[in-house]
Amino acid sequence: MERSDTAASANDDEAAGEGRPVVLFDLDDTLMAHREAVASGIVLHLRDRGYAADEAAAQSLWHELEERHYHAYLAGELTFEEQRRARAAEFARAHGDPIDDESAGAWFATYFERYRESWALHDDVMTSLDALESALPGVRFGIITNGEHDFQLAKLVRLGLEVGHPGRIEHLVASGAEGVTKPDRRIFEVAVARFAAGGAVSGAAYVGDRLRTDAIGAAEAGLVGVWLNRSGGRPAEPEAADAEAAGVVEIRTLAELAPLLAGRFA
Repeated sequence: MERSDTAASANDDEAAGEGRPVVLFDLDDTLMAHREAVASGIVLHLRDRGYAADEAAAQSLWHELEERHYHAYLAGELTFEEQRRARAAEFARAHGDPIDDESAGAWFATYFERYRESWALHDDVMTSLDALESALPGVRFGIITNGEHDFQLAKLVRLGLEVGHPGRIEHLVASGAEGVTKPDRRIFEVAVARFAAGGAVSGAAYVGDRLRTDAIGAAEAGLVGVWLNRSGGRPAEPEAADAEAAGVVEIRTLAELAPLLAGRFA
């Protein structure tokens, strides 16, 4: 993997006749502070339910359940609603509150309101979009997300990132609507093709917080794969070797993105 540290100037001719650059983002934990919202939401819900539990341990359990059951949904083993109910039932049972399937749905709905109250963008998002528009005149923005289209669209609307004209985000590509999930190269190809249908694409990059799902998947599909490693943690093998082979670029903050892509797309 490369580490991006140097700035470069934008090529002002990019938007003139040779196509326009496209920058695509993951949503959860890349633009939206999803993990923070989940941690806050589950603690508030824990208190609402009157569960006697260590809050840090409860946050850890809820995160583990989300990872396990949401990936079962992505693999087609559970529906979107089933993975929600499975998470709720298992968490409640661990806190001495056995609930049936219907009650699990209501439990999750109440938790979701607490989670939704906590939605927020990461602090570097809006300034990074401004910087990209300055560095790459004519740049177009999009989202590729592993999730349900309407659910993710609702997040973007609430966060002030409208999709479609006159919004800042041109296209939202969601796995639930496309029938294919990241890191499958087809979902990246679908996204680029959607932009190309509206005008020539001079270059495309994808930015996400998951090394294999986002950055390696994008790079292997022919995009500039950018790993947003906010925590600074080091990947285990074979991910590190695969990222190196694919040409993945690592950044620690979205503030690094504009100078990186100005240099790549110049």
